Amino acid sequence: MDKSQAKARIDELTSEIERHNHSYYDLDDPSVSDYEYDMLMRELKALEAEYPDLASENSPTKHVGGAASAAFEPVIHTVQMASLQDVFSREEVSAFTLRTREALAAEGEKPLFTVEPKIDGLSVSLEYRDGVFVRGSTRGDGFTGEDVTANLKTIRSIPMRIKTSLPFLEVRGEVYMPRKVFDELVAEQLASGEGKKVFKNPRNAAAGSLRQKDSKITASRKLDILIFNIQQCEGRTFVTHRESLDFLRAEGFHTIDDYAVDTDKELFDMIDRIGAERDGYPYDIDGAVIKTDDFSQRELLGSTSKYPKWAVAFKYPPEEKETTLLDIEVNVGRTGVLTPTAVFEPVQLAGTEVRRAVLHNQEFISERDIRIGDTIVVRKAGEIIPEVLRSVRHKDGAEPYFLPDVCPACGEHTLRDEDEAAVRCPNPECPAQSYRNIVHFCSKGAMDIEGLGESVIAALTDSGLVKTAADIYSLEAADIAALDRMGDKSASNIIAAIEKSKSAPLDRVIFGIGIRGIGAATAKLLCDRFGTLEAIEAATAEEISRIDGFGSVLSENVFAAFRNEHYIHLINSLREAGLSLSYEKKTAADTLNGKTFVLTGTLPTLKRDEAKRLIEEAGGKVSGSVSKKTDYVVAGEEAGSKLTKAQELGIAILSEDELLGLING
Repeated sequence: MDKSQAKARIDELTSEIERHNHSYYDLDDPSVSDYEYDMLMRELKALEAEYPDLASENSPTKHVGGAASAAFEPVIHTVQMASLQDVFSREEVSAFTLRTREALAAEGEKPLFTVEPKIDGLSVSLEYRDGVFVRGSTRGDGFTGEDVTANLKTIRSIPMRIKTSLPFLEVRGEVYMPRKVFDELVAEQLASGEGKKVFKNPRNAAAGSLRQKDSKITASRKLDILIFNIQQCEGRTFVTHRESLDFLRAEGFHTIDDYAVDTDKELFDMIDRIGAERDGYPYDIDGAVIKTDDFSQRELLGSTSKYPKWAVAFKYPPEEKETTLLDIEVNVGRTGVLTPTAVFEPVQLAGTEVRRAVLHNQEFISERDIRIGDTIVVRKAGEIIPEVLRSVRHKDGAEPYFLPDVCPACGEHTLRDEDEAAVRCPNPECPAQSYRNIVHFCSKGAMDIEGLGESVIAALTDSGLVKTAADIYSLEAADIAALDRMGDKSASNIIAAIEKSKSAPLDRVIFGIGIRGIGAATAKLLCDRFGTLEAIEAATAEEISRIDGFGSVLSENVFAAFRNEHYIHLINSLREAGLSLSYEKKTAADTLNGKTFVLTGTLPTLKRDEAKRLIEEAGGKVSGSVSKKTDYVVAGEEAGSKLTKAQELGIAILSEDELLGLING
């Protein structure tokens, strides 16, 4: 890899990691597994080490991923709430202890280490004045967090008053949702049948619960906390970390379990012990933290801009277990794709019982030669999603597995997709596809019909009341009230939600009808370009392909859909049901109407999200890549390969001031 390629890859990794940071820290909704995230960060660090002049001061390797939400009052941390350097092997742990010993030996010191479980939760600060709890905040980006005092007061294990009336004490801990509570919450969300978002793991459930504006909701989530550090203390001094934890326990805090070790052998024995016992903890852990115990030695070792040099976090690899594959179930999705799912003898992974995992497609099965009856190895990717890694051995007489050549839902002969590794049912009237399409149509991103979740839709389709999405608009309250566990009030609310959905804008309808490849963003682009349903119906594939972001395949999909008997009938039925099917492009101004921008580098005053918002409010569009359809590239400091490509294509380059000038006319 040469320097220009390294620069392009650094830019790509930076953008991807920041996107994942936003999903994980700010939205409490991880977009990638912890392991995949760690590997991306590791690659970026390696490239920055090889090309230090390409490393930006704003690199995600140099700051904590989160940001303070505008929904809460900001709290400035007078002592930075730093993150820890992650390590993934015994060799890296040994390298840390060796560096520590050598650095302290030069000062005539010898370290003692502590090892403790690394809780997978949400880091918070608790402040006490004269022994009384006065404020609690999230970590945020390490420098500025969110004031969540009212919500933290609902956690029963946080003492509102401590025994010793110190002038000031700030402690740091990890808020978590106990596994048992998480399982109960998810079961409740699934049973509601109202299409509510289901939390992916206890960490994100804890973060989402702590960030509620209504503290009653937080209280209902039964969060807990363990304290692991003193940030600041007035009125008392401590020599070691272990001494400080003993003090905190005596004051009524629940603290993390810590273990003192001297040699590397003792350290690794403790890491192995914590790893072996991880299923027994009431909370999720994703590693073990190794710290230098003596506070004066920590001062000598110091910190980088992001990490203390006196501690590391050893991350456990995803836990793997063997089990027996009992069966392979095949489900049909809304686009007709047949998805195989492994059903196996239940195993405990990351604290929960797992008995199913998606096998993706025929290629996945054939590459691993997975057969019914096999002994297989499974794990939870990123402690979240169960997956089958490989087959260890075949059962005697087991035959290679192939997806069925007829649809299990309707009996139609299946087809192998030429463009992707998928087997499809081509029947648009397939009952399995119809059900999934109706669920999609009613979902929040589409028509947002509250109350019509999967279980209610299943009852409606099973009863024959609903066969297509358009049939929803023929329902009466009595039809819904007659379903199991439905009453008059629930039925009335659903009918009101159905009526309200008739005024949904055209882009939501286009997204909702389920044209292959059309998501919420591309549906909006389609409507921005053509304005009316009639214009979209009349558009040629070539005209559609002129929309930035639409390739030939997607354009052909849209063109074909509006000439397909199934979609024609569905759209006509929706018209007759009284849907408005209107679209009004919403912009604060039209000074950038129809123009496509690409942002690259660091702008003087605007953050990337702020610049994007201003462009879109003025009618423009922001793209992630430079092409011949790009009108302007807005370049800041350390602009990378996007700027080079724009210069090669002769695309206009704007500074931040020039962009603002265009926006303001």
